[in-house]
Amino acid sequence: MKLPAYPKYKPSGVEWLGDVPEKWEVKRSDAIVSADRSQLAPEAFADREVYHYSIPVVQETGAGQIENGDSIASAKQVIKKPVVLVSKLNPRKATICLAKPQPILTLCSTEFVALNADNCELGFLEYLTRSELFRQGLDSKVQSVTRSHQRANPADIYKFWNAWPPREEQRIIADFLNRETARLDALVTKKKQLIERLKEKRTALISRTVTRGLNPKTKLKSSGIAWLGDIPEHWKATKVGYYISILSGFAFPSAGFTHDDSDTRLLRGINVGVSEIKWDEVVYWSRSVGDGLDVFELEAGTLVIGMDRPWISEGVRVAIITEKDLPCLLLQRVTAIKLSKHLYRDYFFRILTSPIFVDYFTPDMTGVSVPHISPEQINNFPIPIPPVSEQIAIAEFLNRETVKIDRMVEKAELAIIRLQEYRIALITAAVTGKIDVRKESHGK
Repeated sequence: MKLPAYPKYKPSGVEWLGDVPEKWEVKRSDAIVSADRSQLAPEAFADREVYHYSIPVVQETGAGQIENGDSIASAKQVIKKPVVLVSKLNPRKATICLAKPQPILTLCSTEFVALNADNCELGFLEYLTRSELFRQGLDSKVQSVTRSHQRANPADIYKFWNAWPPREEQRIIADFLNRETARLDALVTKKKQLIERLKEKRTALISRTVTRGLNPKTKLKSSGIAWLGDIPEHWKATKVGYYISILSGFAFPSAGFTHDDSDTRLLRGINVGVSEIKWDEVVYWSRSVGDGLDVFELEAGTLVIGMDRPWISEGVRVAIITEKDLPCLLLQRVTAIKLSKHLYRDYFFRILTSPIFVDYFTPDMTGVSVPHISPEQINNFPIPIPPVSEQIAIAEFLNRETVKIDRMVEKAELAIIRLQEYRIALITAAVTGKIDVRKESHGK
C-alpha cells in the first residue's frame, strides 16, 4: 500500500521525532494523558472472582483472564474505565494492551502503567504506544541490572514528547489502523495455519512411510504390536536392542568442568536439541594421556539422545554428531547409539523423531520433576525393520520430501516476519504523520 505524505510539515523541535504535519501540536504527553494508580490490597479481593490483566497472560493472549482472587498474592491496580496498559518491565518486548472493565472486578499488575486518554482518542493512544519510536524511546531510558530484567521509569511512560493531531484526525488514524492491522493479522493467522498443516503433513508422512513403506500396494501383515498395527509382510517387527549398542555417558564430576576452550567439550543433555547439537552453553574437560576416556570420545555420524525430557514441544531431542561438533566427550544423561549393519542410521533417525517414539515411551516415562527414559527402555523399543535396501530408499525419500516441506514452512515463517515488520512500520508511520491516511479512510 502506497500512501502519500502530508502536504506540509514543520520542525517538531524534538530530535528523534523530526518534522511533523503542519497542523499537529507538539506537546508532552502529560498534558494529554494521565496515569491511573488506584490499587487494592490482596485481602480486598481474596474471596472474589476477578478479571486479571497479568504480564504473562497479556504477552500470550493480548488480554486478561478470569482468576480466583485467592490465587493472587500481591496488590493490584483497579481498572474502572478503558485504559492503555504499558508494561514497565522489559520495554523491548512491548507488552501493551487496551484494557476495559469487565462485569466483575477488573485488575491489572502493578508492573503496568495504566494510561488514561484524557485529551486524546484512546485508540490513537494505544497505537502510539505500540509504535517503534515509542518503544525505542522507552528502551533507551531503561534501568536494569541484567539485560533480561529491565524496567522503565513510570514517568517515562506517561511523560514523553509527541506531535498530536486534532481529535477527529486521531479517530481517522485509529480507524485506519484498526482496519489495516486486522487485515495483516488475518494474513498472519492464515500463514500460521498453513505452517501447522505443513507440520502435520510432515509428521504424517514420516509415520506412514516408516511403518508402511513406499509401495501402497504392498501386502500387509499384523506386526503383533497393538500400537504399531499392520506392516508390510516382508518386514520384521522386533526390539531395536538386537540391532544397536548403547553407550551411556560418563559421570564427569562438575568440580572438574572448565571454561577453557583449549580443553575438550562435554556433550551434556542441554546441548542435545531437536535434530541438532547446540553449543550455546559449553563446559570443557581437561584431557590427559591415558585417562581412560577414549570410549566416551564421540565420532561423526553417531546418534545421540537426551535422556532427560527426551522430547519437548518442538520435537524429540535426537541429533547426529557432525565433524563441527568434534572433539567432544559424552556426559551422563546423554546416550550414544551405534547401529549394526542391518539398521540404516537415517531410517532409524526418522523413527526416533516420529510420533512412534513419543507414543510408545509416554506411558512408561519415569521421573516426576524431570521425566526421563533409560537405555533398557530404548533396547526394548519394538520397531519395524525392512530390508536394508528399503531402509535406505525410505530414508532418501523422506530426506527429499521433508526438505520440500521444511522450505515451505520457512517461506511461510519469513512471510509472517515481513507482515509483522510491515505492521509495526505502518503503525509508526501513521501515528507520527509520515503518511497521510485521511483520503484512504474517506474512500472506504
